Amino acid sequence: MAGGISISRRLVLAGLPVALTAQAPAPTASGSLTIGVGTPATSVDPHFHNNGPNNSLTMHIFDRLVDRDARARPVPGLAESWRVVSDTEWEFRLRQGVKWHDGRDFTADDVVFTFARVPEVANSPGGFGGFLRQVARVEVADPRTLRIHTKQPHPLLPTDLTQISIIARHVNGTATEDYNSGKAAIGTGPYRLVSYASGDRAVLARNDGWWGGAQPWAGVNYRFLANDASRTAALLSGDVDLIDQIPTSDLAKLRRDPRVVISEIASLRTMFMAPVHSPEGGSAQVMDNSGAPLQRNPFLDLRVRRALSLAINREALVERVMEGAAEPTGQWLPRGAFGFNPEVRPEGFDPDAAKRLLAEAGFPQGFRLVIATPNDRWPNDSRLAQAVAQMWTRVGVRTTVDSMPYAAFVPRRTRHEFPMQMAAWGSSTGEATNYLVNITGTPNRQRLTGSNNMWRYSDTALDEMVARASATMDDAGREALLREAVARYAETVPYIQLLQLTNTWAFRRGLRHDPRMDERTIAMGVRAEA
Repeated sequence: MAGGISISRRLVLAGLPVALTAQAPAPTASGSLTIGVGTPATSVDPHFHNNGPNNSLTMHIFDRLVDRDARARPVPGLAESWRVVSDTEWEFRLRQGVKWHDGRDFTADDVVFTFARVPEVANSPGGFGGFLRQVARVEVADPRTLRIHTKQPHPLLPTDLTQISIIARHVNGTATEDYNSGKAAIGTGPYRLVSYASGDRAVLARNDGWWGGAQPWAGVNYRFLANDASRTAALLSGDVDLIDQIPTSDLAKLRRDPRVVISEIASLRTMFMAPVHSPEGGSAQVMDNSGAPLQRNPFLDLRVRRALSLAINREALVERVMEGAAEPTGQWLPRGAFGFNPEVRPEGFDPDAAKRLLAEAGFPQGFRLVIATPNDRWPNDSRLAQAVAQMWTRVGVRTTVDSMPYAAFVPRRTRHEFPMQMAAWGSSTGEATNYLVNITGTPNRQRLTGSNNMWRYSDTALDEMVARASATMDDAGREALLREAVARYAETVPYIQLLQLTNTWAFRRGLRHDPRMDERTIAMGVRAEA
């Protein structure tokens, strides 16, 4: 028993699954690819931290039962097909002939081991347990057949499983440091890990026996280049072939450069300001105007949160900070995504209303505040925080910014040191429950909700709305319920939404790149032009 998931074994009759289209093999070629990414991966452990940089790197090494294409649509992975047996039972047929990087056979037992490990990763700053929250038990019918029983009807099970990298039981990789050293980094994926140097690079070699067909690049040099100017310079000098997180100040210049091609796509990532919701006051980062810590948390008052939202000119953020590479938002998905509510619009800019609400909440003269932000994680993260700080200062909340590298930011965030911080989330499943379960869900280890809710927000009514939606098998009915949840979120303002990003990459001419809505930068999406 681990994380609420019980594992049982019995022989069951396998029904005939609906066949799904497998990935076509890619042509084999020699040569290597060098990628420069803006944010370093913090671990090679695929279950340690659910964040974009880690997921991008580990996608090369590990596979998932269900994969996801560049538009966030589920496609077959280690499971070649799946079908609904009943409202609470799914059958997954595993792909034959799949080998681990060390030559051992992949079996259903590896999936059992993975599911047991995922909710139990030690010291995880935000894990993947929420994606298995509805799994009650797993039956191994035979080495190629799994039956997954859910606690209630759960139509999003295949979508959730796109987030769970499968690891090998025989490797017995339970310690994160064993993945970082390479000892446990044995996957079934298209590339093998050769080496990993924290903060510098990962070196990967092609897995010629990958079930999806050998990739065109014999090797991948996956470099971590946090400095924006250095990353752009590395591309223009030919040191790297592709970069992500294009500084908005460089976009126009790169578009004009004949050596460079830009690819872009609407992002699943939203930027927001995240206030802590714990009842304790007394933080040295939230003060009255004399500099003494406030003894009550002002962010527990909806009027304060709404005032801070009304004080933000989102159109100005898009135009002056993001230089057009984003759009204002009041929710967390791009238009057209499943669960997007077209009735929920970005909060209007109204500084006078913000001042009135602050006065009503007992802060007619405002208060003082520090925003914490990384300065090398998301596009213009520190600049956005500075712009918001100026807007809040104009309505009486005198705000300064504490900017730091992401590597320093994450452990402090995990220790709940920041009463207010710049935050972001990419709903990599491409639909609304991902954010609602992981970011706004009440943290609960038994239910595996709120695994990335670092701000202690809890709304039982919203939790119940999400639970109802998640158990609704009918797509139209589920989307209607999710839109209601989005509307409640907008009314209660747990976090202060800012922008929906546009993902951009730049690469040398002569290559083709398939941009991804989930912003992951992977060698599998890069090909040489024919």
